[in-house]
Amino acid sequence: MKAVFLVFLGGGLGSALRYGVGKWLNNSETAFPLGTFSVNILGSLIIGIILGYALKNESISQNTLLFLATGFCGGFTTFSAFAYENFDLLKNGDLVNSGIYTLSSLIFGIGAVYLGVWLIKFF
Repeated sequence: MKAVFLVFLGGGLGSALRYGVGKWLNNSETAFPLGTFSVNILGSLIIGIILGYALKNESISQNTLLFLATGFCGGFTTFSAFAYENFDLLKNGDLVNSGIYTLSSLIFGIGAVYLGVWLIKFF
C-alpha cells in the first residue's frame, strides 16, 4: 500500500506540473505543442538522471524510485518511461524490439486517438 501511495503522490505532482507547463508554453497561435514537447523531453532527461544515478550508485531506495521515476516522471510524462525503455533495449543491442516498440507505439498510439475521436462522433 505504501508503494501505491508513493506512486500516487509523485504522479499527482508530476501531472500538476505538466499541466502548468502546458498552459504556460502551449500557444494557440502555433500548431506545435511546445509545452507537451518540452515536458516529454525534460521528463526523459529526468528519468535518465534518476535511473542512471540509481544504477551507478545503488544508493536510491526503491521507495524513492517509485516516487520519482514511476510516480513523478510517469505523471509528468509517460514519454520518459517510453524513452528509457527504448534506451535499455538499444543498450542491450535489441534493435529489432526497439524498432518494433517505437513504431508500434507511434502507430497504435496515434491510431487509438483517431479511433477514440471517431467513436465519440458516432456514439
